[in-house]
Amino acid sequence: MTSSVCAGAGGVAMALFCIRRYGEEDEHQEEAEAESRARVLLERLQHQARARQQKKQREEPAQGKEESGELRLSPGGEPREGKRKRKRDSEEEPSAHKQKKLKTKQPRSPSEERAGTEEAADGSSPTKKKKANRRKSKVQPEGTEADSEEDIKQQDNRNKLKKKSDKGQKTDEETQGDETEKKESSEKAEGNKTTEEEVPSVAAGADCAPSSMMILGDYEAKPVQKVQPFLPQWLAEPRRVQKRIRDNLCPVGDVPGIHPRLLKKLQMNGIDSFFPVQAEVIPAILQSAAHGFLLGRGGFRPKDICVSAPTGSGKTLAFVVPIVQVLLDRVVCHVRALVVLPTKELAQQVSKVFNVYTDGTGLKVVLITGQKSFAKEQEMLVQKKVTGYCSLADIVVATPGRLTDHINQTPGFSLAQLRFLIVDEADRMIDDMHQNCLNQIVRAAFQGENHSGSNRLFQRTKPGPLTAASSCSPQIPLQKLLFSATLTQDPEKLQQLDLFQPRLFTSVYSEKNRDGTETEQNTSNKYTLPEGLSQCYVPCDLNSKPLILLYFMLKMKFTRVLCFTNSREASHRLFLLVQAFGGVTVAEFSSRLTPNERKRTMKEFEQGKIQLLISTDATARGIDVKGVNYVINYDAPQFIRTYIHRVGRTARAGETGVAFSLVLRIQERRFLRMLRDAGIQDIQKQPVKGNSLKPLVQQYEGALCKLEKTVKVTEMGKKINCASCSLILLLHLAQVLESRILSSI
Repeated sequence: MTSSVCAGAGGVAMALFCIRRYGEEDEHQEEAEAESRARVLLERLQHQARARQQKKQREEPAQGKEESGELRLSPGGEPREGKRKRKRDSEEEPSAHKQKKLKTKQPRSPSEERAGTEEAADGSSPTKKKKANRRKSKVQPEGTEADSEEDIKQQDNRNKLKKKSDKGQKTDEETQGDETEKKESSEKAEGNKTTEEEVPSVAAGADCAPSSMMILGDYEAKPVQKVQPFLPQWLAEPRRVQKRIRDNLCPVGDVPGIHPRLLKKLQMNGIDSFFPVQAEVIPAILQSAAHGFLLGRGGFRPKDICVSAPTGSGKTLAFVVPIVQVLLDRVVCHVRALVVLPTKELAQQVSKVFNVYTDGTGLKVVLITGQKSFAKEQEMLVQKKVTGYCSLADIVVATPGRLTDHINQTPGFSLAQLRFLIVDEADRMIDDMHQNCLNQIVRAAFQGENHSGSNRLFQRTKPGPLTAASSCSPQIPLQKLLFSATLTQDPEKLQQLDLFQPRLFTSVYSEKNRDGTETEQNTSNKYTLPEGLSQCYVPCDLNSKPLILLYFMLKMKFTRVLCFTNSREASHRLFLLVQAFGGVTVAEFSSRLTPNERKRTMKEFEQGKIQLLISTDATARGIDVKGVNYVINYDAPQFIRTYIHRVGRTARAGETGVAFSLVLRIQERRFLRMLRDAGIQDIQKQPVKGNSLKPLVQQYEGALCKLEKTVKVTEMGKKINCASCSLILLLHLAQVLESRILSSI
């Protein structure tokens, strides 16, 4: 049958087909041929597997003999280039052999090919398969050619891909750092891609080499780009002010434009040099009023000024000196400067500084914080005459609530001539919803524009676009000055203040290099702290916090300590506990006290009569408490701004100070993350061992018993007071009823 196929005679082939169809003699011969083909295929696969295993065994010893920069030899002694060529030749041989095989076996009939492949693949019964193929040959005479050869080709391609992937991995490990071998590996990878494209798709269930697989639609791990906030130019490029006070002092005489009378006042108060913030801000304010306070420079509206500098850097004097100097030449008394502050204590402090530098100048400073009666404050602000009301104040220092009351209820109180609006602790003014107060101030400053009279020429209108008509009538400009240690950089919040072309002054560190030059530190940090401040935190639990405070006072001998709590009740309880323990002169400072008591307590603390002052955040904002050596956060602050202002009560004006924070272990992670987000990295952990607290435990338990009795007595007193008040009320009602009955009779 084989000789007839090779001869290619059509008639003989048809005759043989008829014989196979109707005769049973050739079935045994076909079965023998199918078995021989399957045996040949199996032997070929086994031979390829043995050859591949022998090559792996020869290549393994060569991995430990790599030498960089030289041409390395294969285990057989021949160069690697020759070895690679030999591998390529060996890979090309199966493909050439398969092509020859396909050419020689093409003349076979479809029934022969299908019978051979089915018998070689699953080993089923040859007679049944042959009969089925005969029936299929009638229906499909144009069947697929050389199916068995396609299976052989697919198997060879899979083996070749596995072999090439193994070789690729080994060559990648061997050729690290060698440029020539990297090129060869890239060429081999390209060859793998081409062969991968040429190979037909493998049937379902067939496994491909892992290195030749490519996942479509997979997600790549890309780093997420952080969105950078877009800031206005005045926020993105502020005026840098040096933070190191002692190294950057500026003599008073070197600052241009200061009046000789004020220079003398400064020297009388012991001020020979300005701090960096003062040396930058004072000339900027004086420059905006260089042509008098009635007109801006060149007739234009002056720019607003924002200052963000650490606590204790001299911000108060930075606006007191230029405002006093600008108003020295005033003739008629009007409210020209208004300072708005969040707390009464801070307002008193600023008013005191203004009084020092206005003494002997004729300028009048009025403080309105609600500490005096409303009628008394009205008498200090305005005076009624025959011609109308006249102002008695040039500079007004006020808190927001009291100022709003006077704007709405005090007749004759006018801000129509207001030149400077100073907002100290501006971030708190924004956060505490005092924005309505600022809007009322601005509306009051532009009132009276419809009034008639001789002063119409100098009446103000709300500023708008600069036109020829608007520049014809001069008017007093309103300039806003904002100061804070934690000034917000949120443009949305700052937009509420309606600032005009603002200028920002902010503090930065500068470090000296070896060559003598100075470089600024990273200015991306939100807040800056005083230079001489040392920060520590003490991890503890809730029960040991009072013992740690007593340990600091009695064993570590801390003096002049300002201790902060988060509430008025916590401050009072801690005060009673330390007082019951004994051995420490302690006082509390909170809204529980009257203004006179708070003033007396602060004075005794500054004189050194009180060693421990327990306070709420009432003293944390801007108040200059003299002589504070230590700040202890008994309750960890919840916000970074609170922390900045608390620890800023020490290390003021270039001095040194230490701040301790008692942090519960459950709060430690959040506390450190809050500081890290604000750019504060130099805080140290200062644990206190339990053995150090044992000597205080017995006395501390006795103090707790005393405190319990004190609390019970106070509660009983409150009940008695309530009962007596209710009894007095009943007696009063009885008297009223009795008088009504008698009157009716």
